[in-house]
Amino acid sequence: KDELPGATSGEEATPPPSSLVVLGDYDRKPVHLTKNLIPVGDVPGIHPKLLKKLQMNGIESFFPVQAEVIPAVLQSASNGYLMGQGGYRPKDICVSAPTGSGKTLSFVIPIVQVLLDRVVCQVRALVVLPTKELAQQVSKVFNIYTDGTGLKVVSITGQKSFAKEQEMLVQKKVTGYCSLADIIVATPGRLADHISKTPGFNLTQLRFLIIDEADRMIDDMHQNWLNQVVKAAFQAENDSGSSMLFQRTKPGPVTAASCCYPQIPLQKLLFSATLTQDPEKLQQLGLFQPRLFTSVYSEKKTLRNGTEIEQDAEEKYTLPEGLSQCYVPCNLNSKPLLLLHFMLTMKFTRVLCFTNSREASHRLFLLIQAFGGITVAEFSSRLPPSERQRTIKEFEQGKIQLLISTDATARGIDIKGVNCVINYDAPQFIRTYIHRVGRTARAGNVGLAFSMVLRIQERRFLRMLKDAGIPDIQKHLVKGKLLTPLVQQYEEALSKLEKTVKASKQNAEIELPFVIPEF
Repeated sequence: KDELPGATSGEEATPPPSSLVVLGDYDRKPVHLTKNLIPVGDVPGIHPKLLKKLQMNGIESFFPVQAEVIPAVLQSASNGYLMGQGGYRPKDICVSAPTGSGKTLSFVIPIVQVLLDRVVCQVRALVVLPTKELAQQVSKVFNIYTDGTGLKVVSITGQKSFAKEQEMLVQKKVTGYCSLADIIVATPGRLADHISKTPGFNLTQLRFLIIDEADRMIDDMHQNWLNQVVKAAFQAENDSGSSMLFQRTKPGPVTAASCCYPQIPLQKLLFSATLTQDPEKLQQLGLFQPRLFTSVYSEKKTLRNGTEIEQDAEEKYTLPEGLSQCYVPCNLNSKPLLLLHFMLTMKFTRVLCFTNSREASHRLFLLIQAFGGITVAEFSSRLPPSERQRTIKEFEQGKIQLLISTDATARGIDIKGVNCVINYDAPQFIRTYIHRVGRTARAGNVGLAFSMVLRIQERRFLRMLKDAGIPDIQKHLVKGKLLTPLVQQYEEALSKLEKTVKASKQNAEIELPFVIPEF
């Protein structure tokens, strides 16, 4: 009773201060990203070569996500390939930040810097992305910052023949196979094919695994690509059958046996604007003590005495700061006229318009084309990659006013110069909404997002945004009399389109659900 007074009195016992130091244990709180730009020179640890390249590319300041994540990745590899800070396995990194906030550069810079002094060419960094276009975009950034370093970047996305990609990855010599790539940018399906079918393709020296657009990649995990990557990375022996100097075993409890020889850790870096909070989905990734970098916004809180204070509140999802959002209540038949009104009457330019399906995208494209007066193009998986690239280029050059797209195709792609996003079909899920409207107001610019919402959808749509912590969205009403001048030409376009569809064998199965609205 005398020894434990707190326990007998019902009070909580206060332990004495401890001098115990837990090795390998660091701050577990998430890192909150601010909204301020940070001069490149103020971010510690960046190599002078890369600082010069940043300057040559016109980058004088880092976005918050870059200023926080770049030093974190560099610190995790500060002792070389074999170990993290303090000699322990480095923590995995998860980044949830708005679209257009510079996530790509935040992993390109530290990875290139870590690999600058490599002697033997081996695959040490692997970036996996959901689409060919996004992979090509990331590969282009890597090529800019590896130019003149001797590091080799290879893209395997299916845009070249399988045999050609094999020639770019490995070379057979008298002594065996040798790698021709330090950094690989890949799509999941093509990557899995090379792991199983390309002789000499080796991931046993892999140090960084970057998963971009992580939420979508998790949803597509049925392809089993991640298990194949992990299995290839922790392969016990090389192709010749001899034991490797630095063997890797799958992470487990720390024992005397597991510490008797050095290992190359496999560190995972996840990036997304809508990083899932579902523990069941995250568990599939096998993350090690993940460190979260997330955005916050400042909100005012009124105290009882009437004074206001600002406090940081963590958002589930964060949108670009320069984005203005509106929604337009409408009925199904007036949607095409509303789009024409925005383009012709309100003179919108460089508009990216989203539909919920490839078929809807194609139908709308044909209708706008038949109406005339608007340079329009479609951007969907029905088109070959070369045509999609040409379409993006013409849109960025201002030759195309309206680009009609599906979610799957435009996800994550940095299409420059998008002034406005129009959700022709209201998104069913909040993650879809975030990625759509994030195509504009990128990299500190301003942008506008309009969502056409059927009256029957309005309540659910607003609830979806509110539950996601998104600030109030403005209601934009368009009166019927503003659309009336377009009706006659719209009727003619429908008639013209009907004849075109009937005459075309390619479009013979296309349904035309467009109806003349009554005002």
